Amino acid sequence: MDDRELLATVTAVLGPDAVADDCAVIACGSDVLVVSTDMLHETTDFPAGMTDPQIGWMSVAVTLSDIAAMGAAPEAVLVAAGLDRWQRLAGILEGAQACADAYGCRIVGGDTDAHAELTIVTTGIGRVSPEHLVRRSGARAGDLVCLVGTPGRAQAGLLGYTCHRTALIEPLPRVREGIALGRAGVSAMMDVSDGLVLSLHDLNEACGCGFSVTSGAIPLPEGVEPERGREMALSGGGDFGLLFTCAPERFPVKGVEARVIGRVTVEKTVTIDGRPAPHRGYHHTW
Repeated sequence: MDDRELLATVTAVLGPDAVADDCAVIACGSDVLVVSTDMLHETTDFPAGMTDPQIGWMSVAVTLSDIAAMGAAPEAVLVAAGLDRWQRLAGILEGAQACADAYGCRIVGGDTDAHAELTIVTTGIGRVSPEHLVRRSGARAGDLVCLVGTPGRAQAGLLGYTCHRTALIEPLPRVREGIALGRAGVSAMMDVSDGLVLSLHDLNEACGCGFSVTSGAIPLPEGVEPERGREMALSGGGDFGLLFTCAPERFPVKGVEARVIGRVTVEKTVTIDGRPAPHRGYHHTW
């Protein structure tokens, strides 16, 4: 059992809207709020050697990335910390505050308790006008498949490529790009934190279309052997780029550095260079 299979349980109890996007969507006057929660554990999510401020930064960054994937601007973050040692709280909050400041939002509350393993839960709230909200379900056959960022860098950092260590432990959510893409009218979007191929399958489930991707169009992590780098780019997790689709006439989007990596197809399949793409990426398993 992995975390995506477990979504069937969530759907059975709460309905499909509960798992449809990177964030929950709540009407709020003339705007909508987007809300996301992430839970990170020291042994599975924070690579060895991270400082407490880096842990705080990453904890906020992963949630801001979900907000960016909806085309929204972050407004506020709550941080709950299950602490193995109380002395760690100050450093974690310093890093969390630095990330929030960098992206123009506030830490407005949270919770603390004692825990055998350091566990951080962040809840982020963003705001966007309804016409600029981007969901996973909007892709249409003929749209371009596009990518912001270079996938595989975090995986390279995890596997010892020191030039990519910062990408692994201090991720940069694509907030500015997400807002610009929403305003430009892209048709579907999500972040690629669990890996590019797995994200393509997630979009495939949401929109009912297929995706045909050319591996040679995907940027590879610098300083990594091409064959190994391609595998990292396709299935490595921990990157916080944006995967989006848009009508050809809407590309490129001013101010957003993105690459076209494929096309949306009528057939509800995900292929890389014409071959079916396996469900490889970052999973939580039981």
